[in-house]
Amino acid sequence: MPFVVIGINHRTAPVEIREKVVFAGDELGAALRDLIGVPGVREGLIVSTCNRTELYCLSEAGEPPLVDWLARWHDLVSHRLDIHSSVYQLHEAAAIRHVFAVACGLDSLVLGEPQILGQLKSAYRAGLEQRSTGPYLNRLMQTAFSVAKRIRTSTRIGANAVSVASAAVVLARTVFEKFENHTALLVGAGETIALAARHLHAHGLRRVIVANRSVERAQDIAAEFGGSAIGLDALAAHLADADIVITSTASPTPVVTYDAVRAAIRARKRKPMFMVDIAVPRDIEPRVAELDDIYLFTIDDLQNVVNENLQSRREAARGADELIETEIAAFQQQLKTLDIAPTIRRLRAEAEMIRAHSAAQAQRMLAAGRDPREVVEFLAATLTNRLMHAPSQQLRQAAQRSDEEVIRAVQSLFVADALADALDAEQREDPSSDPARTSAAANEH
Repeated sequence: MPFVVIGINHRTAPVEIREKVVFAGDELGAALRDLIGVPGVREGLIVSTCNRTELYCLSEAGEPPLVDWLARWHDLVSHRLDIHSSVYQLHEAAAIRHVFAVACGLDSLVLGEPQILGQLKSAYRAGLEQRSTGPYLNRLMQTAFSVAKRIRTSTRIGANAVSVASAAVVLARTVFEKFENHTALLVGAGETIALAARHLHAHGLRRVIVANRSVERAQDIAAEFGGSAIGLDALAAHLADADIVITSTASPTPVVTYDAVRAAIRARKRKPMFMVDIAVPRDIEPRVAELDDIYLFTIDDLQNVVNENLQSRREAARGADELIETEIAAFQQQLKTLDIAPTIRRLRAEAEMIRAHSAAQAQRMLAAGRDPREVVEFLAATLTNRLMHAPSQQLRQAAQRSDEEVIRAVQSLFVADALADALDAEQREDPSSDPARTSAAANEH
């Protein structure tokens, strides 16, 4: 049964379309149950983030029913929205490659970002809870997680900062080895400042002051990290407390002046201050860079760091691509065992039924007082005849049809040389199992 990926992501659709097909957490369970109700869909997963919505399906239905289901679930007709031109459709090896690439962060907006792996695991947990996965997707996702771990440990795909906010924190580490006993003053309340706060907190910073024209928006960010919020009019009064200053506002004029920083440095008794101006136009007066004990970086400085790190990640990605190709081949090889697994289970079940029936007959014979040697002979002969009946019958019918393929298959399964080798090995391990040796030993006595 074919594996297919249906999706929309940041490369194929703008946010205006992507936001229309997002699956909220409280609807995901119902959506999964409905998805595997689509005729032909055997297994299914839904991955939904701000940058992508994807369906991973083991399906005979093909792509159109899945795309139609996605549109119907989100009632896109009422929005007069046609997503068909934004949808990508991948099959078999290409679909497997895509899942591995997503897990490794190779298909992300930010190359190598690790958050998507956690999102994939959450999607998989939801699938397990709703029982929408089966042998194929279970093995695929476990392999994807393993591949992602290998790539992160064997390449440098996630080693370097590739966002402006993370690059700012990396530069700050060149001035302050540890952040625990330092204070950061973050000016602005947009996404970049929020991201910078998260990076600083993750690196051990415990005191954060957020300054913004709207104090309420500043409080939203500060509250997440146990920090405090101030208005821009109080900025100069708190500069002296700051070891790290990161600014990102939309102000047309500088909000951090040369005079304010000079006064802060004096109050700090020349303790160094690390400053990053991410804004355009600039938030910090350029002359601030002339002051002693000030380490001032601009958006251009950070962008250079980001570009260098992106190049490093791209080089690592090439190594990751090679590893993924190897893993795809190994995974497809594993899948062959899934195809034959039901047949193996049936063979074993039938063999177990024959064994149990024959053993029960032998036990009744023993209970009736029959000679144990006679019972053993009966059990061995009965098992042999019953187990060999079906393949012998198939072989005779194949010979009558001149079906060489079946004949070769049966020969390969029941080849005499292999059986002889197995018996020889058994006898080497347990000489008493050789009937001839057992008989000779008995005659000696």
